[in-house]
Amino acid sequence: MSAGKYVARIVEVPDHGIKLEPAESTTVPAEPTEVNLLGMAIALALGAAGYQHHEEQRDPELQTIAALLAGDAVMPWKPAESGSTAYLVCELNDGRPTCEVRATAD
Repeated sequence: MSAGKYVARIVEVPDHGIKLEPAESTTVPAEPTEVNLLGMAIALALGAAGYQHHEEQRDPELQTIAALLAGDAVMPWKPAESGSTAYLVCELNDGRPTCEVRATAD
């Protein structure tokens, strides 16, 4: 995985989950392994930040990790606190992305 950063605003979609809005300068991996590793790091960061699975089931044909990273899919996660603005910030270094949820994208 090349060095870079994946940054996205976390947008709550009422009754459905969350959607990521990637920042303009963000890096989205292209290789399937890199996409999956980033997806796992994102899931761990969301869980650590108190996000939980929404009751709505995921449609595996439409709600893929690649579609989530691109900002094209709503995924069944809900925030611990509704209404706050949060950002997902991931460092893409050495094939092991690390992610965290922050109040700002800095």
